[in-house]
Amino acid sequence: MKEISVTELKARMDRGDDLQLIDIRETNEFDFCNIGGELIPMGELMGNLDRLSKDKDVILHCKAGGRSASMTQALMARGYSNVINLAGGILAWSDEIDSSIPKY
Repeated sequence: MKEISVTELKARMDRGDDLQLIDIRETNEFDFCNIGGELIPMGELMGNLDRLSKDKDVILHCKAGGRSASMTQALMARGYSNVINLAGGILAWSDEIDSSIPKY
């Protein structure tokens, strides 16, 4: 499984790399705090595969990285080679990139 650190993701975002950031947390989690990704809750992801880019890296994230890791593996098993897990999730983002992002 491919993974990216929050530091690597921030650098790619700052460079303006063409990527798709998907937040697979629940709506209430997203409403509490987010880092600008597109919300597709985990339970809805497989029914929304048409929303995933086939032309650029798709980075999945959740709270701590566990849910997004399992969804990254599930998508890779379906042939998606451009899917990457954000290691540590939004908690790592809060710790390492932006402490104004609240933890829960």
